[in-house]
Amino acid sequence: MDVAGLRAVVTGPVFVPADEGYAAETATYNLTVVPAPSVVVGAVDAADVRAAVRFAVAGGLPVAVLGAGHGSAVSSAGAVMITTRRLGGISIDVHARTARVEAGVRWAELIEQLAKVGLAALNGSSPTVTVVSYTIGGGLGPFGRKHGYAADHVTALDVVTADGELRRVDAERDPELFWALRGGKGNFGVVVAIEFGLFPIPSFYGGGIFFPGELAGEVLHLFRRWVKDVPEEMSASVGLLHLPPAPFVPEPLRDRLVAHLRITYLGDAAQGERLVAPFRALGAPIIDAVTELPYAAIASVHSDPVDPLPLFERGALLHDLPAEAVDAVLELAGPGAPSPLVLAEIRHLGGALSRPPAVPNAVGNRDETLFNVFLVAAGGPPDAEAMLAYEQRLIDALAPWSTGRRYLNFMFAADSAPQTAVLAWSPEAYPRLREIKRRYDPANVFRINHNIPPAG
Repeated sequence: MDVAGLRAVVTGPVFVPADEGYAAETATYNLTVVPAPSVVVGAVDAADVRAAVRFAVAGGLPVAVLGAGHGSAVSSAGAVMITTRRLGGISIDVHARTARVEAGVRWAELIEQLAKVGLAALNGSSPTVTVVSYTIGGGLGPFGRKHGYAADHVTALDVVTADGELRRVDAERDPELFWALRGGKGNFGVVVAIEFGLFPIPSFYGGGIFFPGELAGEVLHLFRRWVKDVPEEMSASVGLLHLPPAPFVPEPLRDRLVAHLRITYLGDAAQGERLVAPFRALGAPIIDAVTELPYAAIASVHSDPVDPLPLFERGALLHDLPAEAVDAVLELAGPGAPSPLVLAEIRHLGGALSRPPAVPNAVGNRDETLFNVFLVAAGGPPDAEAMLAYEQRLIDALAPWSTGRRYLNFMFAADSAPQTAVLAWSPEAYPRLREIKRRYDPANVFRINHNIPPAG
């Protein structure tokens, strides 16, 4: 490999495994993933991305892209890795209610700027995920039932394809690629910037209520009945959390099971109070932080950890949540269960998340999906087999109500096999995605992901 030649044509740093700085450059949020690319390019602009892609193609190597490293799933051994953290541009058009965001920007940075002008985006629960990676994977967030997926509101993307060209893609230019990029994640190129619509949401009614674990059954059974009648302005989930005795955990929540109700309501606060009242009637919570909040505080709803952790994660989509399904969750993740899980979350979908967007895209599995299940266990490599097996045991217990499909942004290393990766997209969309892949990446250069192989 002509690494010296690569260094000569890029502005950002270039690392090989023997270099000081290689480990820091390839560090991920999920500490169970240890990237091992042959070369790493710390891109500072689109020209660096183009050079890195051309270098990879010339050497017959795959391309891996690393943002924050939340969703790293497939081994990058032998790849050319492009890190995007230096691509930090943000441009907000208040009048048009649009934003242009480069690939290294994390949600915390964009939320801070949007809150200053009274606008909001369809962010996710974690403030440390990159905006671009989250959005091109679909983008399921706390305003989703009202406004749909983040990908539904993308208007343009700047992407470097496998031929090393920088393309501006929208509904008029490369409409097929535009369709595929919004929901196909990293399969079609390196997205260096994205443009999307914003919403006038300066504040909302919401937050989290932490109930003691002994009320977990009552909370979950109320939740399954309650979601049948809530308006689309209400997005909600319940997470059964077993938090460690760590300093970053509030003292009342340490080393105990809690049931965490998370809500965001885009309506009148008084009506929000009435909607939440049945939960407050269950019993005294440990912490009740549901109130009217500024958009700047949106991350407090889920209170996701911001520091890197060793995580094993699985997900599933359900078409229904009857009492038997809740009982299956409680048996394996509720009070008294010998569970290694730090989180078992059930998130209510439906509403705009179940309808096709105004401009169609590749985000799959909308129609019959009403709930997303997300499981997280924490531990080191020796724990992997046991933890993944336990998560699979819970997913198997929910099989009678499963759609059999998956949500791409909640698919991780255990879901990277081809027969599982295909479940991220609808059976109708998948052949179209493969044909677009054949056109733009026939050699499958972008395969360090939940891969869509090219047709033929």
